[in-house]
Amino acid sequence: MSHFTALFDACVLYPAPIRDLLMQLAMTDLFRARWTQQIHEEWINNLLQNRPDLTREQLERTRTLMDSHVRDCLVTNYESLIEGLNLPDPSDRHVLAAAIRSQTHVIVTYNLKHFPTDILAPFGVEAQHPDEFISHLIDLSPGEVCKAVKRQRESLKHPPQTAKQLLETLTKNQLPEAVKRLNEFVELL
Repeated sequence: MSHFTALFDACVLYPAPIRDLLMQLAMTDLFRARWTQQIHEEWINNLLQNRPDLTREQLERTRTLMDSHVRDCLVTNYESLIEGLNLPDPSDRHVLAAAIRSQTHVIVTYNLKHFPTDILAPFGVEAQHPDEFISHLIDLSPGEVCKAVKRQRESLKHPPQTAKQLLETLTKNQLPEAVKRLNEFVELL
């Protein structure tokens, strides 16, 4: 397993297609995936607020599956670091605290403005958009990433999706560069 560690912010766990892809990628061992119970609560609560068709039980099942399928994913004992951190949005301090505690290299987030480089750099942490993060993984190991995307596509049953349809979904979820690169391998997906 790689020692490179990525912490997923709640915003990248909120949209199911991105969460599913990130979970499939986390199981490749190309990197260590991390998150906290607080991050879980954030994406679950936001999803319940915006999707009345979902139940807490459904999302708790997703949480349990995530935690059981990704080795050593939960960061703990980071809370004492929160108070001493300064970010543009104070509600994101718990994410940086967890990144510091887990010696994370990258925080994967859509909210790059919430994690300024000058604040993260002294901790050896960088914020990356999921498109950039996944594109780097494709550069590192295109075969493993293609296998992960294929597993994601094959898990979709209601409705099933072709590789092209899944790539369209990922494009709609702000992954244009990763999709551009994956299109080169569409027959493997």
